Amino acid sequence: MTYQYSVAVRNASLDAKETTIGVSAVLKIFSGAEPANCAAADPTGLLVSMTLPSDWMNAASAGAKTKLGAWSAAASGGGAGTNAASFRIYASDGTTCGIQGNTTVDMTLDNISIATGQVVTVNTFTITAGNP
Repeated sequence: MTYQYSVAVRNASLDAKETTIGVSAVLKIFSGAEPANCAAADPTGLLVSMTLPSDWMNAASAGAKTKLGAWSAAASGGGAGTNAASFRIYASDGTTCGIQGNTTVDMTLDNISIATGQVVTVNTFTITAGNP
């Protein structure tokens, strides 16, 4: 049997993701491909690391949760324009991975070609909880 969830249950599940990861989460963007899961080692090529706002996601609504506030920081890695491929969002310790994805579908950046010192801005990030 396939379960169906109400919008309220889907919203609560989404809001729990932010609560579990916690305040002041850390976003890291990499040039390497997204690993198999959050328990796997970090991808290669750290391009930028940024501490997200204390409250980093809007409250879930209609089964979706979107980024809150400005997400930007200067790149510490890269070179003459290294393409971003994946990201991870960690707890404030910067090591406990809670969410990962790719930078072509799951998260959009102002520019995926990243050079050292360039300010990188996340344009969109949405988590959706659909019914199976």
